[in-house]
Amino acid sequence: MRRMGRSESPTAATIGPGVARKAVRRLVGGRAEDTEDRLAVEAPLEIRIGAEPFTVLMRTPGDDEELVTGFLVSEGIVADAAAIRSLRRPAMLLDEGCDNYFEVELAGGDAAPVRERRFFASASCGVCGKSSIEDLAIRRPPIDSTLSVPAALVESLPERLRAVQPAFAETGGLHGAALFDESGSLLAAREDIGRHNAVDKLVGWAARAGRLPLSDAVLAVSGRLGFEIAQKAIVAGIPIVVSVGAASSIAVALAEKYRLTLATFVRPGSLNLFGETGRVVATR
Repeated sequence: MRRMGRSESPTAATIGPGVARKAVRRLVGGRAEDTEDRLAVEAPLEIRIGAEPFTVLMRTPGDDEELVTGFLVSEGIVADAAAIRSLRRPAMLLDEGCDNYFEVELAGGDAAPVRERRFFASASCGVCGKSSIEDLAIRRPPIDSTLSVPAALVESLPERLRAVQPAFAETGGLHGAALFDESGSLLAAREDIGRHNAVDKLVGWAARAGRLPLSDAVLAVSGRLGFEIAQKAIVAGIPIVVSVGAASSIAVALAEKYRLTLATFVRPGSLNLFGETGRVVATR
């Protein structure tokens, strides 16, 4: 089997792990110009449990340890980072120049209880690998948090998120996710071609730092707010999720069931609230 190599292709030079340069012909006003564009990198990452292939994620390289940890936590494969004994790239493959693999050794040492989820997952898919509707069930209690923030702070978060998305500024092709505290101070921010991957990187960051549950944090995400973002927020114990886009019906249903607060279509001076709406306090 041909192994997956490095993230860049032979015809694209990379600018950091998440951005690549590529020749482009641009047509403007009926005139052609040969120039250079900057593209978001999308590359496969194979996760192996023990020595066995488990799943493949399509992601933007960078913060891969956090991504793998966050994915395993948010998908319920492990309860927390302590359940992961080791997380490493296979030395043999690194020697051959392949860095798109991670081997996970679970603390129990037995990978048998892990569900079979051994197929391709695209960057746009937050539920790939689940083989039945039952697998979509969230086995967590409702969110327990006393966090309360003013609406003016929530309205400021999309712009604060945009300010910490350098790869998006270069390419226009990456989603962003960031965690903020109750004063609006940035805790951590991550980018990825998949919005759910960006959230998993944050969950992984928190898990590895021993900060779960994130009951005192606000999550801001770019784009829409669907099942996968709501599910990951619930598992991580995040009480408030802020989005510049719309929420889906199932995301709202999850918010109502698990006491999650969703703030959508957030703009200066306006936003929509679903679920546990009392956590965002009107200030005008």
